[in-house]
This record gives sequence, C-alpha cells and structure tokens, in this order.
Amino acid sequence: MARTRSRYAPDRGLTTRMVSTMFFIGLLYVVLVGVLLAVLRGAWPVVLVLAGGLFVAQFWFSDRIAAYGMGAREVTPQEAPELHGAIDRICALADMPKPRVAVARSDVPNAFATGRSERTALVCATTGLLRRLEPEELEGVLAHEMSHVAHRDVAVMTIASFLGVLAGIVTRVALWGGLARNSRGNDPAGVLLMLIPLVSAVVYALSFLLTRLLSRYRELSADRTAALLTGRPSALASALTKVSGQMARIPTEDLRKAEPYNAFYFVPAFAAKESLGRLLSSHPTLEQRLDQLARISAGLSHP
Repeated sequence: MARTRSRYAPDRGLTTRMVSTMFFIGLLYVVLVGVLLAVLRGAWPVVLVLAGGLFVAQFWFSDRIAAYGMGAREVTPQEAPELHGAIDRICALADMPKPRVAVARSDVPNAFATGRSERTALVCATTGLLRRLEPEELEGVLAHEMSHVAHRDVAVMTIASFLGVLAGIVTRVALWGGLARNSRGNDPAGVLLMLIPLVSAVVYALSFLLTRLLSRYRELSADRTAALLTGRPSALASALTKVSGQMARIPTEDLRKAEPYNAFYFVPAFAAKESLGRLLSSHPTLEQRLDQLARISAGLSHP
C-alpha cells in the first residue's frame, strides 16, 4: 500500500523552484552534451556513455560519498539514545518512516540529511552539535533536516549539482588536454574545439547560480515547515543563534574541511557577509532565518 503524504506543510514555492531548476539544468545539460557531440563527432558513443555513466554514478552514489566525506557513522539507539529519541518523535509527528541515524565525530556543531528518497534517507548530527544543544533545540534542527527528506529537495540538489560537476570536469580536461592549442588560424575544427572549455565554463557558472538560488530557498522552507511541525519556532531560532555563534570559536582548519559540504549542512561553515558573497552563498543570512521564525512565532501566538 502507498504511504500517505507526511504531515510536513507543503511548500508550493519550493516545488515550483525545484521543477524550474531541474528544467533549466536539463536544458543546460542538453546544450553541453550537444556541443560535445558536434565537436567530437567521431567520438559520440564515448561522449554519451561518459555523460550517462557520470549521471548514474552521481545520482546513485553522491549521497553515500557525501556522508562518507562528512564522517557520518550509523549508530544504534543504544549508542545514541537522545538522537534516536528525537528522530522518533519527529517521525511520529510527521507520519514518516524513520531514516538511518548517524553521528559524525566533529566539534563543528552541525547536522545534515542525505538520500534520494525517504527509503534511503540518512540524518546525521555531529558530536559538537549534540554536546551544545538542549533537547528542544536539537529536535528543531532534526525537524529541519527531516523536512529536506520529506520535500525531496535533497535528491533534487544531488541531481542539479551533477551538471556543474560534469561541466567542471569537461573544462579541466579540455584545458589540460590542450584542445585549444590544436587550433591554427581560422581552422573551423580548431575554433570548434575552443568552444568546449568556453561553453563548459558558462554551463558551470549558470548551474552553480541555479543550485545556489534553490539552496537558499530550501533552507528557509525547511526552517518554516520544521517550526510549524514542532510548534516551537523559538527552539529552532535558539539553535540557529547558538550554532552560528559557536562557529566563530571553531578552528579555521576544521571549518575549511567542512566548507565543501556547506550545501548539505544546517548552518554553513563560513557565513558570507558581503553582498557578492551572499549571492553565491548556499544559505540565507542568519537575520533572514530568524526574522522568518519570529513571524511564525507571532502567528502561532495570535491565530
């Protein structure tokens, strides 16, 4: 029997943005592969097999690779009773199946969720987060992460990020392989070869911006739906404030190690302060997140 939808509040804005992002990402993917096929006509089977293989690998294994890279280790209820208990309560509230539960041994206070679906989902908290948060705060953070699973935006981000990875690989291969050096004068073949790194770089930049725009909105959506599900937006706001403040006390070396996985984390390792940095940031600002939670709290207090 098909399971009913979870009790997380639906977010049409998030759904619209996910569909739009996937459409434009797909369009960019077609353009990139089309250019490769046009330039490397004799090697079109290799291009198709390589592109298809990388896509399948990214879709099926990226969540495992990310979890491994972030040091996630699955734990039993006996090993982490507080963490399992909080997730059990959220699953009961949301009417969702329980994800795999993991802990990452890191003093960086953070949490993340990975997985292509509810069946393959994994929710992880760091030892630094577990040590610093009160039970209600921890529950708010975990409800935020479970929202990513319920709305399936983790899977969309995984697929969307694939194109940027592929375009980056193509750009580096084209430059390192010296494709552009083969051009002589007005040789049409040489001009076409020069298009590969150029088009790949443009595709990479556009896909990067698209995923960043989606990432910022999905974090606000997860904050909102987690606050509504638990009914305690103040607890989530307290966790946000505490975690963001503690980041400044973490050694820079540890933050650098966490930075590549910012898009997965509850709070980024480094918060952008300048306007350009905010445009490229994977998360909205702390002020934006706290303002939204304050509005939700006011709405719950005065229905």
